[in-house]
Amino acid sequence: MAGWYGLGADLVVVVHTGFVLFVLLGGVLVFRWPRLVWVHWPSVLWAVWIEWQGTICPLTPLENWLLRQAGGAGYSGDFIQHHLLPVLYPVGLTREIQVILGAVTLGVRRWTFRNIHARPIVCTFRCASVLVCA
Repeated sequence: MAGWYGLGADLVVVVHTGFVLFVLLGGVLVFRWPRLVWVHWPSVLWAVWIEWQGTICPLTPLENWLLRQAGGAGYSGDFIQHHLLPVLYPVGLTREIQVILGAVTLGVRRWTFRNIHARPIVCTFRCASVLVCA
């Protein structure tokens, strides 16, 4: 049974990492699939709120619980501090870094909107059945 908990913890890490990447880079996906904006913007706002409040995402306690159930030790801090900051920053997460991460998230989203979404889309028919947009 412990193996299932470990697998669950790994799955939570994958989902959490995917969420962080979606928050940061999802604006590019929205360009291709505009309806995705209805998922992307709430995700961005959630991530910014979590960072600016100095709290942790609910997935972090879930991962820790699964790790403990699997016989391992959980970790203190949040997901970014445990999994991403050791790669990005040599020192622990500070309040200032959390505020910066929230601002960077909004900045990346604004940049993608201004530089990708604001471009006019010109569509033409090609091969009589394939709509090509550039």
